[in-house]
Amino acid sequence: VQLQASGGGLVQAGGSLRLSCAASGRTLSSYVVGWFRQAPGKEREFVAAITRNSDGTYHAEAVRGRFTISRDNAKSTVYLQMNSLKPEDSAVYYCAAGGRFGDRPRDYNYWGKGTLVTVSS
Repeated sequence: VQLQASGGGLVQAGGSLRLSCAASGRTLSSYVVGWFRQAPGKEREFVAAITRNSDGTYHAEAVRGRFTISRDNAKSTVYLQMNSLKPEDSAVYYCAAGGRFGDRPRDYNYWGKGTLVTVSS
């Protein structure tokens, strides 16, 4: 499966963005999907994950209550709604697909190219 993340951009603190992760090559409904982010000089960090049929989600503590992961299997797309953005949310955001509902990069087999989110103060 090939993944493409989009929707990043420049936003002021307190603003919102919605990221999309579109899949091709194989239906996304076969996979758990996660979002990760990586800021310059930092390790890749888990953001959120969603099960195949949306019956379970998990958000990292740093984004809980502000970010929401969701999916539309008919469109083979997973979303990350990001509200109340902070400068520390600035990073390249990656979506990933795999078979395990986890918060580690190694839980995911397929990765898309990232999309840059910059939050200005």
